[in-house]
Amino acid sequence: MTAILGTEKRGNFVRSTLRKFGRRALDMAFPPLCSACRTPIAEAHNLCATCWNRISFLSDPLCAVCGFPFDFPAGPEVLCGSCQQRMPAFDKARSLMRYDEASRDPILALKCADRLDLVAAFARWMQRPGVELLAEADLIVPVPLHRSRLWQRRFNQSALLAQELGRLTGKPVECLALRRSRATRSQGEMPSAGARRRNVEGAFRVDGTRAALLRNKGILLIDDVFTTGSTIEASAKALKRAGARCVLVLTLARVVRPQRIPI
Repeated sequence: MTAILGTEKRGNFVRSTLRKFGRRALDMAFPPLCSACRTPIAEAHNLCATCWNRISFLSDPLCAVCGFPFDFPAGPEVLCGSCQQRMPAFDKARSLMRYDEASRDPILALKCADRLDLVAAFARWMQRPGVELLAEADLIVPVPLHRSRLWQRRFNQSALLAQELGRLTGKPVECLALRRSRATRSQGEMPSAGARRRNVEGAFRVDGTRAALLRNKGILLIDDVFTTGSTIEASAKALKRAGARCVLVLTLARVVRPQRIPI
């Protein structure tokens, strides 16, 4: 038995050493580049120091429900004006970073330029603001694309982030639980928050064959950018109607103030 264990340890050591040499050889042939500006960096799927320092990561103080950032400490469990006026359909939302000129390029690179290599880093970073949500969630569900949009884009970036988060955390992922039942115009084309709400009103439904998987479960809903919250709100309503115990929201970025930059 001791001999067998010794052989296994040597085998694991050899495999680990070969993987390290393989990675080093690959990095020498194809040096890892910054995910944003494409300058050489030490570790793949990351940002250089300059781009990292430009990113505005969101942290306390935040609205206790929607995660809107406050400029000054406001005490625990304080709500923003929007949540005080009308509580959202979801129970809690958090975002990794502010959507602005600095974060726009890597996000659009994933969304519109097929930079799927960014998924691993984004999902890893999203664990930090999502640690409490992930602890409470039973199931991860991405915001879906309509099949016509999926056909054009070839992938759903929210689904890729959800799958990677599931791999990192061991949480089950259901990419087909929530469906977009009708095609809608891009939310980025909408002129106002009211137009965004009307655009996605009733656009989501839970797949009947998977409804039982959601019942009495804590659902972690994943999307790329929280803009006005209309898409998240419509999705949360559909999940709650299907019997979800709670709907928690984790997004890659959040628009904090109205901006004239593409999403």
